Amino acid sequence: MSQAINIQVEMPEDLPKFQLPDGVQHRLQSLLDRQDNGQALSPEERHEAEGLVAVAELLSLLRLRSERFAG
Repeated sequence: MSQAINIQVEMPEDLPKFQLPDGVQHRLQSLLDRQDNGQALSPEERHEAEGLVAVAELLSLLRLRSERFAG
């Protein structure tokens, strides 16, 4: 049976903090561009890209939820 977990997080007033740092975003974009151009990523690079996408999605979700509660 699944359960719901409520976690309280203090949300910063500066919502842009909920994004990947520029260097990390650049690395993710570079990996995705290479893949889009038909260049195979190594298993390590693919794993890295998947992890970065997961973090970016989590940060986007946090930003959207904080906007919803702030507004």
